[in-house]
Amino acid sequence: MKFYVCIKMVPDVNAPLQIKDGKLIQDADRQILNAYDASAVEEALVLKEKHGGEVEVVSIGTSKASETIRKALAMGADKATHIVTEGSANFDSGSYARILAKFFEDKEYDVLSLGKQSQDTDAGLTGSMVAEMLNLPYATNAVGLEAEAGKLIVKRQGDTGQEMIELPTPCAVTCSNDMNEPRIPNLKGIMASKRKPMEQIELSSLGLSEDELTASTTVLGYEEKPEREAGKKFEGEADEIAREVAQLLDTEANVI
Repeated sequence: MKFYVCIKMVPDVNAPLQIKDGKLIQDADRQILNAYDASAVEEALVLKEKHGGEVEVVSIGTSKASETIRKALAMGADKATHIVTEGSANFDSGSYARILAKFFEDKEYDVLSLGKQSQDTDAGLTGSMVAEMLNLPYATNAVGLEAEAGKLIVKRQGDTGQEMIELPTPCAVTCSNDMNEPRIPNLKGIMASKRKPMEQIELSSLGLSEDELTASTTVLGYEEKPEREAGKKFEGEADEIAREVAQLLDTEANVI
């Protein structure tokens, strides 16, 4: 099977951050592989080890993103493509989707895999947009994958339980970080990653127009999460508390 896994370099959410004058200030040096993408890479590697095939990772980003790509290669991916962007590029989910759709339009593969969202925006939109643009059968929020001849069996986490979905290949799927525990690259994998092929292509070579790359959404600003009001405490006998709570829900909250 041929797997393409789209990965993204994102800020470390555990790094210190602050909001100042409506702007989000993060530690620019602490960049990591998006956790959801790491799970997508891990699952592709598990299926490759079970059924054979090839895993290639694809990432869009500045030259610094090559460090993140090397981590995926150290995990066990066979090769990589780095779509290099300018440092000032400001993309949203639609921009990333159009870039990926253009890149994949002439590629052959069985499964196109992405993390279900990225840690920096948590938008969770790129995967579905790419699937629509490429006219691929698609499932989201996968917590398990199994491959059979000509199809992918997706265990999906729904709102009320788990669903089993059968997708014909080629197909697209987005992966939850609840899917697995991504392997930590060992020394052998890290050394091997330095010898694995990583093709770098300029974004301009894909032939996208400025309008296609322009973000359709704009972040107006950031602000601190408001503090929650203190909860109300009740004292007394259980039946008295129940009557008081019911009265408050009826008269103040208007939910009864």
